[in-house]
Amino acid sequence: MKKISILFIFLFTFFCSISCENVARTFQNPELYTQYWPASWISLSNEKIKCYGIYHFRKSFEIQSVPEHFTIHVSADCRYRLFINGIAVCFGPARSDLRNWNYETLDIAPFLITGKNLLAAVVWNFGDENPGAQISLRTAFILQGNTDKENVVNTNNTWKIFKNNAYQPLNPRLYDYITVGPGEIIDAENYPWNWEKIGFDDSQWKNAVEICKGRPKGFNTGEEWELVPRDIPFLEQSEQRFKSIRKAENLKPDPEFLSGRKSFTIPANTTTVLLIDQGTETVAYPEITVSASPKSEIEITYSEALYDAKGIKGNRNDVNGKIIRGITDIYKVGNESIQTFRPLWFRTFRYVQLTVRTKNNPLTIKDLKSEFTVYPFKKNATFHCSNPELEKIWEVGWRTLRLCSNETHYDCPFYEQLQYVGDTRIQCLISAYVSGDDRLTRKAITSFDNSRTSEGLTYSRYPSAEIQVIPPFSLFWINMIHDYWMLHNDNAFVKPLLFGIKNVLHWYENRLDAETDMLGKTSYWNFVDWPDQWAWSFETLSGGEPRGACKGGSSILSFQFAYALNEAADLFEYFGQKAESKNYRNLSKNITKKTVSLCWDYKRNLISDTPEKKEYSQHANIMAVMANAELPIQNAKLIEDILFDTTLIQASVYYRFYMSQAMKRVGLADKYLQTIDPWKKMIDNGLTTFSERLDPTRSDCHAWSASPTYELLATVCGIQPNEPGFKSVLITPHLGNLKWIEGSVPHILGVINVRFEKNIAGSLKGEIYLPIGLRGVYRYNGRSVKLHEGFNKILY
Repeated sequence: MKKISILFIFLFTFFCSISCENVARTFQNPELYTQYWPASWISLSNEKIKCYGIYHFRKSFEIQSVPEHFTIHVSADCRYRLFINGIAVCFGPARSDLRNWNYETLDIAPFLITGKNLLAAVVWNFGDENPGAQISLRTAFILQGNTDKENVVNTNNTWKIFKNNAYQPLNPRLYDYITVGPGEIIDAENYPWNWEKIGFDDSQWKNAVEICKGRPKGFNTGEEWELVPRDIPFLEQSEQRFKSIRKAENLKPDPEFLSGRKSFTIPANTTTVLLIDQGTETVAYPEITVSASPKSEIEITYSEALYDAKGIKGNRNDVNGKIIRGITDIYKVGNESIQTFRPLWFRTFRYVQLTVRTKNNPLTIKDLKSEFTVYPFKKNATFHCSNPELEKIWEVGWRTLRLCSNETHYDCPFYEQLQYVGDTRIQCLISAYVSGDDRLTRKAITSFDNSRTSEGLTYSRYPSAEIQVIPPFSLFWINMIHDYWMLHNDNAFVKPLLFGIKNVLHWYENRLDAETDMLGKTSYWNFVDWPDQWAWSFETLSGGEPRGACKGGSSILSFQFAYALNEAADLFEYFGQKAESKNYRNLSKNITKKTVSLCWDYKRNLISDTPEKKEYSQHANIMAVMANAELPIQNAKLIEDILFDTTLIQASVYYRFYMSQAMKRVGLADKYLQTIDPWKKMIDNGLTTFSERLDPTRSDCHAWSASPTYELLATVCGIQPNEPGFKSVLITPHLGNLKWIEGSVPHILGVINVRFEKNIAGSLKGEIYLPIGLRGVYRYNGRSVKLHEGFNKILY
């Protein structure tokens, strides 16, 4: 067994202890919070431009000497990338909505020089092709100096603007729902090369038109953007190299090509195709640098996986007899001696197919690489055990989480890049346990709160340009708040959310059937899960809905409502609203009692999905336990019976998260590792991230399937908060058939470390380290031991 030394634990605790500090930014002039900004939103004209277009902005200014600080605030609709004297310094804005439009704050003094300086920005709006998560009012840009000394750079009609017609959109070559924006066709002959550099001649560019002044949130009214400071850090950016060339037609580069140490020349009038493997799925901005070769064309297609002739992915490592389908960029090479192409938005890929078609001149590819970009989560947790397969599952889950975390959480980076409640709840738990960083969690909870409709429900996904409401996801939003309350000592954040919780519950309470006290008819999309029996229907444009979900009488949704009521009651009681808390608990008990009476099947000893007892699922029985329903048999017996009962509608990799929560509630967490085979199968099938569902699947990287990375720490290592705010810890390990485990989880006070080994009789011994100021309890096999800060020895 691996050992953790005392020295290692103290060093690990010291270096990994985190406090989730606020986004680092320089002092902001308080006047910018309370009045219109001196800077204006600027654009090409006063017309409300909202169609596809890429625009370049430039502003030259002079300084006598470089100041110690030069702070600016910058934003755009939809997106921008900012350059200072030719150097790319940031991009944004962090996605949100018009009532909470983010701006970035940065000190650009390190990029300035004495004399003439240049601010430049590329701003784009994909119009009808915009990603589903991208909200837009009109194409515009704003930059505001922090104080009078920086006002020289404020956006106004002294800024120059140019519409770049070298771009055209290219729709993805896929036969599935995809809403991440288009690929790009770029004609280098029409591209204004070096536009971001000081020496570029912009004398023929137009002066920008001022639309309106910048307006901070809550100040006055109007239809324009309400500006709020970015509340998350800038994204991680790091260079990465491709791993290998799996196929080559006509020509194959030198083996050193992918490392950047050798170039690759394609002769005139030649077509060559390279299939390049990143090795693992990634999200990145690909960059290709080439020599001049007029009329040559480079086509780059990005995909998570390859497909055979029947459209089947199969083992993701296999390439023979397969083709690529995905998002494609096309670069038409021009006369410029050195040309670097990079898409405006990142791409998701494991495989990249590079097709080069030269005309009358050879073309040299000088470099091909990419810039990895995700939310800057740090891995401050560890997990090791006697089974290497589980360690790999833990790591693959972490990679899945990382690729699904950007300016918001994503359900999947390849197809949608939308923040759904169902995925986000699981993502927030993983990020809390592995990183400890709660900033993206707060942003997600707040975004869903901001999305609530006049009826009280949240959007199912937000930010989103299109309205989509999944009422069960509004209930999971309540559970997400409860999770946050338990894991983070942040009452000031949680308490104002009670208003939104109350509105969601009110919507559901109004839909209880007067005769059955179960949920009656409910509107919108009542999605639960993706088992085969609830597959998507193109006739009804819905799927994932169990029997009774819309017409009424669904035990799954009735129990889920009761589950949310119980956790809401915890919150309301904690914050002193005892009458509401009591009402919610009573309502939950009544719903569960009536639902059990109508849906319990005494022959099968199971909860049916509806009172008609025509359909049975794991989901209904899982939710009955999550709702604390009193059943005719022991709850533990129920869960044990359904775990491997294949006659039931099966929980997918998504809903198995709730299965594991139910197992913990009834004391069956020691069987958790017996349910992890689906994740082993995904890895055996060549996946490097976890997919939306088991094959056949759409998405190869889907956040909701990453739950084992949380469970291996919270369930197997057994590290859980014992009271709100994680003010004490409960350690309840569940090793299953493992011989030993060790793990660590970040806490606001430091790092919690555990290690256990099991003897033949099933007893445990080990060590628990709690950071200074943290207390807790160890429980195992009916034994309870109080834990103190520092080292705690656990003996057989």
